[in-house]
Amino acid sequence: MTNNHAYDQLMSFQRQTEALSLVAERLGWDQETMMPSGSADQRGEEMAAMEGILHARRTDPRILDWIEASDPPDVAGRAQLRLIMRSYQRATKVPSDLAQKLAQVTSVAQGVWAQARANDSVADFLPTLAEVIALRREEAACLAQGGDLYDALLDDYEPGATAESIGAMFGRMRPRLVALREAVLAKMPPAALVGRFGEAAQLRLSRDLALAFGYDFSRGRIDLAVHPFSSGSASDSRITTRVVESDPFNCIYSTIHEVGHSSYELNIDPDYKLTPLGRGVSMGVHESQSRIYENQIGRGRGFTKFLYGEMKSRFDFDLASAEAFYAAVNRVQPGFIRTEADEVHYNLHIMMRFDLERALVRGDLTVVDLEAAWNERFFKDFGVKVDRPSHGVLQDVHWSVGLFGYFPTYTLGNVYAGCLWQAMNAAVPGLEGQLSRGDTASAIDWLRENLQRHGGLNSPRETIALACGFEPSEGPLLEYLEAKFGALYGL
Repeated sequence: MTNNHAYDQLMSFQRQTEALSLVAERLGWDQETMMPSGSADQRGEEMAAMEGILHARRTDPRILDWIEASDPPDVAGRAQLRLIMRSYQRATKVPSDLAQKLAQVTSVAQGVWAQARANDSVADFLPTLAEVIALRREEAACLAQGGDLYDALLDDYEPGATAESIGAMFGRMRPRLVALREAVLAKMPPAALVGRFGEAAQLRLSRDLALAFGYDFSRGRIDLAVHPFSSGSASDSRITTRVVESDPFNCIYSTIHEVGHSSYELNIDPDYKLTPLGRGVSMGVHESQSRIYENQIGRGRGFTKFLYGEMKSRFDFDLASAEAFYAAVNRVQPGFIRTEADEVHYNLHIMMRFDLERALVRGDLTVVDLEAAWNERFFKDFGVKVDRPSHGVLQDVHWSVGLFGYFPTYTLGNVYAGCLWQAMNAAVPGLEGQLSRGDTASAIDWLRENLQRHGGLNSPRETIALACGFEPSEGPLLEYLEAKFGALYGL
């Protein structure tokens, strides 16, 4: 800490704000995992009340006075000021009653979506979705101040990114992804993993895999949720997973994915605890951690050799070799569900959602026409007709909770993960051999040292560039996918 009195006052105030924000986040975690189903309306009021308190703190006029009077001597202190000023400027553009209304409506909307999804009834969700979109458009208008509404929302999740830059990147990626998809699907698929895999055994394996990836259970836990997620930071970062007894990969890779998110938070420099620097710098960078844990490491030939042995010791199935298991893990096939998509198809799911939600925010697409637009686009992109809403427009939680602008950060995270994987392999000799023994220490240590510990110290693109030693681009990801699946399918 600096001796600068104004800076010390600011950081003391900010520490309390960060703590309250985590309390509000814990309410969200409880809602997804343990809250009684009849408590949704009250939880909405609780979330609105918390948002009112947080909004008042984030717009407190003393913040500007403290910032102007502060002169921290170190890079971290100056970064703290930059992030606090950014939060202040964004918060002061949004009226408190709108911020509270958004918190209340999206909290209730989550339950409405879950019930509509369970009933496969889009009509039950559309009025609530329309209200969420109207509120988010109103918020975006406050933030954009005459600029692009979607960019204003995207900036919440990936500061510095624009829909134009994301769209251009997607335009460069799509032809190579489609060409790879077509080449792979023209080949005979490998054998799938078939069997029944009990819930208790899957959950025991998921805990062991979390430990293998360095997850700290003294500061975290695993619970079940409809849509897996991670929550929290600093000394309390929790994850959830889900179990499908016919498909253990669902639980395995949901767990590894969320461990990547949570470990990022847990591995940030403890000096940044309860400060703006003490969180992941953006959702794109966050997603780079979950995706590199899940895909490049978790679905790689090395780690799946270890996983095959673990599975064979716990379950009964017919795949007779680690290589056959590796092929089954990476089996490419069109499917409805984004979170279950293979690496070849995954980004095509994101590109579809990006275009649809951008049209919704712009007003070019109404919620009444959303299901038809989704189904038409899905058939065009994947060649399969959506059979029911829970496999289509109702499958993701994001729009119900107002996360417009979030979806493109998934593919951006994949792009960043491709860059990090290239850099990691150049820096860590013998990596595949280590992973084949279930030893992730070198990989996780490299990520911790080069990226995770820095938290929000640098901008998102700077964070990746400093870790990799080169500017991020989609090239390394596409090269990785073409090499991996070209070898698997004999292209």
